Amino acid sequence: MYDLIVIGGGPAGLTAAIYALRKRLNVLVVAEDLGGKTNFHMRTGEEDRHLVINGIEVVARFLRELEYLDFAYKQARVERVERVHDHFLVKSKGWGELVARCVIVATGARVQLLDVPGEIKYLGKGLGYSATSYAPLFLDKNVVIVGGSELALRSAAEMATVARHVHLVGLRSELLGTPLGEKLCKSENVTILDGHQVTQILGNGFCNAVMVGGPQGFETEIETDGVFVEKRLFPNSEMVADLVDVDQNGRIVVDGMGRTNVPGLFAAGDVGTVTEQVLIAVGEGAKAALAAYEYLLPVL
Repeated sequence: MYDLIVIGGGPAGLTAAIYALRKRLNVLVVAEDLGGKTNFHMRTGEEDRHLVINGIEVVARFLRELEYLDFAYKQARVERVERVHDHFLVKSKGWGELVARCVIVATGARVQLLDVPGEIKYLGKGLGYSATSYAPLFLDKNVVIVGGSELALRSAAEMATVARHVHLVGLRSELLGTPLGEKLCKSENVTILDGHQVTQILGNGFCNAVMVGGPQGFETEIETDGVFVEKRLFPNSEMVADLVDVDQNGRIVVDGMGRTNVPGLFAAGDVGTVTEQVLIAVGEGAKAALAAYEYLLPVL
C-alpha cells in the first residue's frame, strides 16, 4: 500500500509528488503523461521570455526529478477511485487496482477546441488557450480573442491593456451591456465581432491570421500576432465525480488546502479550481501535498 497516490502529471501533480517525496512519503504518480499544460507552451515568432514570469522552469525541474525516480511513476489512465474503509482503490487501465492511504487528484481540465482547420497545426505556435498567462508577450501587437462567455470578455479586457489592437470574436451580445462589456465597446483598440465565428486559422510557421465568418455568411481575414481561445474548461473529474462534492461545472470542491469533503482525498490545480496559470497550479499542488502529509502523520 502506498502512503499517497497522485493522479495526474501536470504542474499541480508533479509539485505535489515532489513535495510528498521530500516528506519521505511512499508516493506514486499515475498519469497518462508528464508535464500537463506545459507540454503545450505558447510560442510566438519573436518572444521575449523575460517578459513572462512562469512556472515552466520549476515544473521542468520537478519532471526531471520524478523521471530519475522512475519507481514513483506509472504511466496509465485512471478510470475510477473508490474509498474502501480507511484506504482508496485507484483503478487504472494497464496497472489494475492500486491502493493508497490517501489520494491527490490533479488531473487538470480539457480545453474546448474550435474544431476548425489550422487549429491543431498552430497549437502553441501563436495559438493558445490562456490570454492572461501570455499577455505581456503581446505588447503593442494585434491579438484575436475567441469566445462568447465572461471568460473571453475578461481576457480581452486584460489583453487590451497591452496590445495595439484586440479583436473579440463571438462574444454573446447580452454581455455587451455589462460594465466590462460597455468599457470594451468604448475602447479604441478593441473591435467586438458578436455574431461572428472563426472558420480557419492561417499561418506560415506561426499563426498570423484568422478567417472570420459573419452572420450574413461573408468571411473576412484578420491579420494577427496571436490567437487565444477563451472558452469554459472541462475538468477531468469523472473518476471521482460520484465520490466527492463537485460544483455545477464538474470542478471538485476544495478548501484552501485542497481538502475535499472526503477525508484523505485531495484535489489540486484546474480540476479543483479554474487556475489556468502554471504558477498557481504549482502552489495548489504544494498545498495539497502538505495537507496530505498532515493527514497521514498519525499513521506514519
